[in-house]
Formats: sequence, structure tokens, C-alpha cells
Amino acid sequence: MMDFNSSATLSERLQALIDDALVAERDAATPRQYLGASRLGVPCERALQYEYAKAPVDHGRGFSGRIMRIFERGHVMEDMMIRWLRAAGFILRTEGQDGQQFGFAVAGGKMRGHCDGVFVGGPEGFAYPALWENKALGNKSWTDLVKKGLVTSKPVYAAQVAVYQAYLGLHENPAIFTAVNADTMAIHTELVPFDAALAQRMSDRAVKVITATEAGEQLPRAFHDATHFECRMCPWQDRCWSTER
Repeated sequence: MMDFNSSATLSERLQALIDDALVAERDAATPRQYLGASRLGVPCERALQYEYAKAPVDHGRGFSGRIMRIFERGHVMEDMMIRWLRAAGFILRTEGQDGQQFGFAVAGGKMRGHCDGVFVGGPEGFAYPALWENKALGNKSWTDLVKKGLVTSKPVYAAQVAVYQAYLGLHENPAIFTAVNADTMAIHTELVPFDAALAQRMSDRAVKVITATEAGEQLPRAFHDATHFECRMCPWQDRCWSTER
């Protein structure tokens, strides 16, 4: 019988039930059959190969229910930002005439991306049309972004913005990047000029990853020590380091 006198026990039980349900929901979803353009900036090309090939993650390293809840928080906060921006006078489009999120597909559909939205008009001080990307970040990560700027603090997001600007034809005006502090609800905004060189490097990287993976060629690791922070956080650490290459 459940102990209703122990709030900790009750909380843990309820959380476990929710997390199990979220994980089951994720596992039942059809996995995407392409390389996500939003991921091209990650440090390790071999990790991108595993991701593209849908390699099973190491035991116990898949996204937990807690992480799934954090992802959902990001979606909710994105919806909030859309409402706030429109209330502030921005004309923000988040889907095309077909009702689908704005996106692109290249390399025969093997690499795809979907943006958060496109500003087509609004208050002075911004150039339109402009790509919009939004993130919800914890206080530490958000503060680092404010201090260092997008390119230095969040290179994966910077690469995502450049690739989206290129493939969606939104390169003439700076992208409008917003980040919500999930702890304080403060909003950070940056204008991100198009970086053609970065977009080209990421596009070339996508071709490299897809081509090598389909040819059965394993690309080098980005790091030389399994204890490196990025390796320790990688869902395929055991799979990767069980090989000698």
C-alpha cells in the first residue's frame, strides 16, 4: 500500500509514473530518418554518424523522463514567446500555407531542418524578413550566453542559425535569436548576421557524415580521451570506445 504520510515517497512514485509514460511515448514514436540540421554543430562527427544511422544508445544512456520533461518545457516556452512577440507587434509566421512548420530538405531528404519561425514585419530596429530561433535555458547556461554571445557560448546553436539562414533563403538580414531564462523568465535577444563560411562548413560536414555512414566508413572521434566531458555525456560512449579506432 502506498504511504500517503510520506510526501517524498508520494512525489517519487508520481514522478516515476510520469517519466515511465514519457519514455514509453518517445519509444513508440517513429524515429526521424534523416540527419537533423540543428545538430550539425556538435563537436564530434562520429557522434553525428551514430545519430544519423540510428545506432542504439548505450544501456542507461538514453534520454530519461526528466530530460523529456525539460524538452517539453522548451516547447511550452516557445509557444509563450510566440504569443508575447505577437502581442508586442511582431508579425511572426511559424508555419506555411500547408499548416506545416517552415523547413527544408536537401540531399534527397537525408538532411532536414525546421525553424521556429520567420519575422515578416514588426517594430522598428529590426530588418525583415528574419529567421527566428528561440531556446529555453537554465540560469547558468543563459548567463553564459549573455556574457559571451551566441557564437562563443553556444556554437551548436550558431551553426543551426547559419544553416537555416542559408537553406531557407533568409541570409540577407540578421536572424533574431531569443533565449528565455527558465528560472527568472528574463529574455536575451541577439541579432545574428549570416555567416556564409560557417553555413558552408556545416553543409560540407553533413555531406561528409551522410556519405561516410552510408559507405560504412567510421569517421574519427573529436576527442582522444574517453573521460573527456563531451565523451562522458555522449549516448554512444561505450559503443564508440569499445573499438580501437
